[in-house]
Amino acid sequence: MIPVRGLEGRKVAVLGLGRSGLATARALQAGGAEPLLWDDSPEARTNAEGQGFAVTDLTRERAFEDVALLVTSPGIPHLYPAPNPVIARAMAAGVPVDNDIGLFFRSFATRDWDAFDQMPRVVCVTGSNGKSTTTALIHHILAESGRPTQMAGNIGRGVLDLDPARDGEVVVLELSSYQTDLARALTPDVAVLTNLSPDHLDRHGGMGGYFAAKRRLFAEGGPDRAVIGVDEPEGLYLAGQLSVAPEDDRVIRISAGQKLERFGWAVFARKGFLAEWRKGRQMASIDLRAMPGLPGAHNHQNACAAYAACRTLGLAPRQIEEALGSFKGLPHRSQLVGERNGVRFVNDSKATNVDSAAKALQAFPKIRWIAGGLGKDGGIAALRPHLDAVVKAYLIGHSARDFALQMGATDHEICETMDRAVVRAAEEAQPGEVVLLAPAAASFDQYPNFEKRGEDFMERVKALL
Repeated sequence: MIPVRGLEGRKVAVLGLGRSGLATARALQAGGAEPLLWDDSPEARTNAEGQGFAVTDLTRERAFEDVALLVTSPGIPHLYPAPNPVIARAMAAGVPVDNDIGLFFRSFATRDWDAFDQMPRVVCVTGSNGKSTTTALIHHILAESGRPTQMAGNIGRGVLDLDPARDGEVVVLELSSYQTDLARALTPDVAVLTNLSPDHLDRHGGMGGYFAAKRRLFAEGGPDRAVIGVDEPEGLYLAGQLSVAPEDDRVIRISAGQKLERFGWAVFARKGFLAEWRKGRQMASIDLRAMPGLPGAHNHQNACAAYAACRTLGLAPRQIEEALGSFKGLPHRSQLVGERNGVRFVNDSKATNVDSAAKALQAFPKIRWIAGGLGKDGGIAALRPHLDAVVKAYLIGHSARDFALQMGATDHEICETMDRAVVRAAEEAQPGEVVLLAPAAASFDQYPNFEKRGEDFMERVKALL
């Protein structure tokens, strides 16, 4: 646990009592603060009381008298489309609003570090797609190289649940736009932007607000090194803003298709090969094509981001290459479930938007595509340029019929349920093809989250196998 510092003896309101909210309450107590907990869910409040916490109704008048700070969970809106009433009440009372990420950065460093031979470092990864894989990949490379490391944030543990830093340790954090938008303190040593595509726009008032939330990690965080994906205009713009000149090697540009040979430091992947260039010279090359945990160009971009971050931490190219080869991938992200008669079954349930689904569709040559769920604005119309590899689509969920209208000439079948989609795709698949779950939609019509959707797919595939 990371005890929260600077709030000793003060009352701190905590809104949202999920994983991060309860971890925050424990860390506040450990630091000498008095947490006042609230959640709109009676079940969540009962659970908190059962763990010994005081529950205080933050919706009542004058609830924020003598309160020093409100800490809110990331899923609760604080500005768009409208502030949560409790957050609005806090802001009206002049009470600062923060999240667990801000508390982590104000509390992580301690006087114990004075005795360390090597200062702990914090690497933060954000972006629209690939940030979970990139975070896990950096953590994996560090662990395989013998560096002490912990991983947290939007993946795995809450940040305040981390253990106090060890000598030379590297903490790797995945941060969503919800987390970077609100944190009052952001001081990473290395910051990574994988890419940017439209997502969560209602929470940020549009694409400009979404980019601004990501940009805070770099512009206000002031990292020593910035790793920036430049395959979109926003990344290109951000890299330019952070650089004093093209040869400025504090900014490492990465790409999953462009040659980047003219910059001070760049890492890019083309035709399955990762290349590192510094000051006009190629420093290293890695063949990514045979690495089973990193299929497709989108995972090659993740590999470039992780490689660049680890190079800033002093790891050698050969160390990184060996660790890339042993990476197994993450559940629900291009996850190989099994193979039968030359047909592979791949679970990419995390492909909840058009951009991530497009990347999955570009990773394999012949695809039996299972798609659908709770569709987002625009449906899958933007995926038409990426359907060449789709032999046939098997559509499920609430948006199955809407998706069918947008399939154009691509063969498709409305299956509605996962069970029928898996059975039909397996029956029709030929050797050399891939049965791919990449829904391009949210899961909430049939499942509580994308993980449960992916688990259902895997269970049905394993039953067939």
